[in-house]
Amino acid sequence: MTLSREQIELFHNNGFLKLPGVLPSKLVDELKQTTLQNMNDAIEPVVRDEQDRVMRISQIWQRQPVYQQAATHDTILDPLEDILGPSIVLTRNRHNHATLNHAGMRGVYWHRDIQSWTRNIVTVIIYIEESTIDNGCTQVIPGTHKLPWAHDAGVSDLTENETISATGVFEQGVAVPMPAGGLVVINSLIFHRIGDNRTDGSRISCTFGYHGMDELYGEGNPQAALVRGKPQYTGNVEY
Repeated sequence: MTLSREQIELFHNNGFLKLPGVLPSKLVDELKQTTLQNMNDAIEPVVRDEQDRVMRISQIWQRQPVYQQAATHDTILDPLEDILGPSIVLTRNRHNHATLNHAGMRGVYWHRDIQSWTRNIVTVIIYIEESTIDNGCTQVIPGTHKLPWAHDAGVSDLTENETISATGVFEQGVAVPMPAGGLVVINSLIFHRIGDNRTDGSRISCTFGYHGMDELYGEGNPQAALVRGKPQYTGNVEY
């Protein structure tokens, strides 16, 4: 499913877009069961919360095939091609994880996934369970990917930067609730966070990072996987 010109403009202007399709329910169910099994077995590498519960599993691309199946599904790559071009790379050393927002868990602070626009990626969030305002859906501040003065904030939590806080930008956040199987793509420079889970249930998602094929460095990066198209090396051979 491709994007319209208007959808592409919305992504570039706002810094995020709800993709038009959803992943098949059978694939979403398999993602959920696989993720829960990996978390129950605490298969490393994992991240734990303050109560020592596994809240994130990393390196999912290298785990069960279902993660690669999801990350390379046409429902994701078709619209990404309209944003990134015909050759798309999945980066294995940024994102590449599944997260479980436990019941009652506090949200994550406002942050960026990438600090410099010179090496940006786009992030795709796959919602394995329904994501609502009550259970801590993704929140974004539209347009903040265009704020270069935030690149060198120096701290992970952007609210700790007094210059940024004084602008009132954090009062402009909007919630992005999504159905199970839904997909959101964000410019990784946009300010975003996960909200508080105020329910008795969980919220599970997978996150992958993508960028267009680097035309100067070609193939051979062990932390990257070409998931669509072909290498686009155009560097000067005399160098």
